[in-house]
Amino acid sequence: MAIDPTRVPRFGHGSRVPGWDDAVDLTKDPESVPDPATTPVPEELREQIEAYMARYPERRSAAIPALHAVQARYGWCSPEGIREAACVMRLTPAYLAAVATFYDMLFTQPVGKHDVFVCTNISCSLCGADELFEAFTEHGGDDPDFNIRAFECLGACDIAPMVSIDGSYVGPVRPDEVPEVLEAVRRGEEPLPDRQLKRLKCADPNAPSQS
Repeated sequence: MAIDPTRVPRFGHGSRVPGWDDAVDLTKDPESVPDPATTPVPEELREQIEAYMARYPERRSAAIPALHAVQARYGWCSPEGIREAACVMRLTPAYLAAVATFYDMLFTQPVGKHDVFVCTNISCSLCGADELFEAFTEHGGDDPDFNIRAFECLGACDIAPMVSIDGSYVGPVRPDEVPEVLEAVRRGEEPLPDRQLKRLKCADPNAPSQS
């Protein structure tokens, strides 16, 4: 089965992540660490970030969980949220922005509230992931509530072709099931619950059940 590399859109540089290689504005002054006296930070966010920092001997090691906390609060790693995290961590916003633009699951642009990541790596591609991604794009791509993206690998080859929906792994999923899946998410229901990875039986008899 031949794989057409043009089926899953990529940007000119080969990445599927928009904006990570936007040109730097060299006319701006170098960034400094935000001043706590003039940078208000929501107390809940501050407590979360400080708790993450306490887990590591070097505060920079908490950058990823801190950015996840920002994204959970604002829906994306907004410039304001990054500045707030930088203030708490005593880092420059540019440092945290560099981390945010590197990782696929940290968003530096506004996205829909429901994350739909279709795995398009080799195992899923051989099982029809390109057609599955096209179906999600066709039926949900114009809905601003959905953040639909092709993903390089989600590490669940045994349920290929699969998709991560708001963090839950589901598969295998057929293209003709996509409208049903999206409608379930819109209604606040779990899509294809009998095919969610967390509910599949495990060979380990001592593994905790999530059913």
